[in-house]
Amino acid sequence: MRVYIPATLAMLRALVESGELLPISGTAFALTPMLRESYAAGDTEELEYAAMNQAARASLRLLAAELDGDPAAVPRRVVVAADVERVRLRPDLDEAAVTIAGAVPASAVAAVHVDVPDAEDAVRTAVVVVDAADLGDPDAEFALGDAEDHDMAWYATQEIPFLLELL
Repeated sequence: MRVYIPATLAMLRALVESGELLPISGTAFALTPMLRESYAAGDTEELEYAAMNQAARASLRLLAAELDGDPAAVPRRVVVAADVERVRLRPDLDEAAVTIAGAVPASAVAAVHVDVPDAEDAVRTAVVVVDAADLGDPDAEFALGDAEDHDMAWYATQEIPFLLELL
């Protein structure tokens, strides 16, 4: 199953160095039956994009901790797309949420999605307000929408080390 794992640039560096990615609490997002049922229309590609966007939002939460601990951290959302076999559905968390058991080997990674530099200011703001947006604060939702309006760049697995070098 193709899953979208919320990550940070530090986690991406760890993937390159160790050859595996350990999703925080095993959390990822995927095109689940519940996600498919929640949309009146949409092909597989559109619904996978929706799952990826949910992973990008979760990446903001991971980034909040990273930015709090390291002011030099680069404020960019990261989503790792991987193909894994053992996935457990987590409808208690979200219609697209799944849990992965253990580490994801680099060989299972299909691609990586990372914010471009133009998104950094919007992402830095969104990191602060993501929880308030989820609770319905309209100003926070607007700020979060600014970050989500930025398309994430796609990188093939062989490009990841070069991407990290350029940051």
